[in-house]
Amino acid sequence: MNNKRIIMVLDAQGGGLGRQLIAAIRSSIPDVHIIATGTNTVATNAMLKAGADEAATGENAVRVVSRRADVIIGPIGMVIADAMLGEITPEMAVSIAQSDAKRIMIPFSNCHNYIAGVSDFSTGHLMHDAINQLKKILT
Repeated sequence: MNNKRIIMVLDAQGGGLGRQLIAAIRSSIPDVHIIATGTNTVATNAMLKAGADEAATGENAVRVVSRRADVIIGPIGMVIADAMLGEITPEMAVSIAQSDAKRIMIPFSNCHNYIAGVSDFSTGHLMHDAINQLKKILT
């Protein structure tokens, strides 16, 4: 791994957002170490196929990797207990929220959570903004 910055990408359900994030990170910031953390194996496998350096699944993986990461990126639900149709356990949300890592949260309004002011932004716009913020954090 050398001295590369560790980027934790978290996703749930089908892993589509995580897959897109990892592909975007790989194409624009090649010199980082990406660890995909999925709440289930489908999400984890999708992110691994997108180019993650390492991948792990489940609550304990999220807890461990969030302690090692320099930056954690994923949907805002990652810090909301029981979000993503219940895939985010309270322990996962606390581990991510209390991590020393910088957090980049993609503001999706779903699963009974509405984020005011972001309803008009497309997924593409939100992803572009997240990658730009990651570049700023890493420089």
